[in-house]
Amino acid sequence: METTLILVKPDGVQRGLVGEIIGRLERKGLRIAGLKMVHVNEELANKHYGEHVGKPFFDSLVKFITSSPLVAMALEGENAVEVARNLMGSTNPKEAAPGTIRGDYGLTIGMNLIHGSDSLESARRELSIFFEGLEITEYDRAIDQWIIE
Repeated sequence: METTLILVKPDGVQRGLVGEIIGRLERKGLRIAGLKMVHVNEELANKHYGEHVGKPFFDSLVKFITSSPLVAMALEGENAVEVARNLMGSTNPKEAAPGTIRGDYGLTIGMNLIHGSDSLESARRELSIFFEGLEITEYDRAIDQWIIE
């Protein structure tokens, strides 16, 4: 069982797509282990995007992620990182397949609605930025017997 970080970015919140995005992830079989709305400040943005410091697009990333609240989720499931990224679609919405979140709702790479950890290592690092110990809850879900072999 893996746990991954998903962020519904400020554009997804402002467009009223939080419920739709969460619904798609849950319907796939991923389980919410943590969920909260956060208005990211510059310090948190710098931690999250630390790998991009010095790149030409860094300042615009920070400006965007701090512009409005986002929704942070810790999602659990078999191959959660890969499954979530497949549901998200390509980073550039014009290259994302129809049926993916970005393919169905995104138009530009700067406003692509959602972030998901790209590896288990990234997931561990990013989850620790957005969630503290007791904010991620382990529990049994009766429906899991019908989702996971």
